[in-house]
Amino acid sequence: MELRRIHLMRDQSPVFVDLSLSLDGQRIGLIGANGSGKSSLLRLMKGLLTPDSGEVRGSGSVGIVFQNPEHQLLFPTVMEELCFGLRERGYNELDARTRALSVLRDFDALEMESKTVHELSDGQKQLICIFEVLVDGADTVLFDEPCASLDYANRKKVMRIIESLPQQVIMATHDLELLLTFPRVVWLDQGRVRADGPALDVLTAYRESVDQA
Repeated sequence: MELRRIHLMRDQSPVFVDLSLSLDGQRIGLIGANGSGKSSLLRLMKGLLTPDSGEVRGSGSVGIVFQNPEHQLLFPTVMEELCFGLRERGYNELDARTRALSVLRDFDALEMESKTVHELSDGQKQLICIFEVLVDGADTVLFDEPCASLDYANRKKVMRIIESLPQQVIMATHDLELLLTFPRVVWLDQGRVRADGPALDVLTAYRESVDQA
């Protein structure tokens, strides 16, 4: 994933001005204060936002998981939700269901097969959002504050799955502890890259900046 000379305005205010960033690597964290551009960057990569100028380049398919599962889940049953993207791309019901069951099996979650979405806990709903992008075959999975609304136990469960994924993961979060195992962290500040490097170095610099503010 590569962004080249991105300019983006929203509500007459600049979000990014001449932003260039190469996002290669298996695990990349995004940090920064509210309004620094983290969510906008993820939406650019997914194609949910279009830059005013510049280009976003990437190979492979991209999936995104939002902070609030209610903004992502559309259907009454788990299997309808998991199969929707494949059915939209022309898969028949049997093939879509087989692929969805394979993902549930991979993560020891087959008990969710027969459930309705309203039966699920907040943590389970977030897992379904993750499983959905995996069923759809994403090569890169973007996470926008995936644990912000979860209790400790569900946060641990979601992070175990995220850390186990073979896909590239790019995750924006205010919870710095979640990024300690990530090889690379990018610190956005007012739409620009303030620091980019090993997690411990960038997280330490960020904490020091916040403490001194």
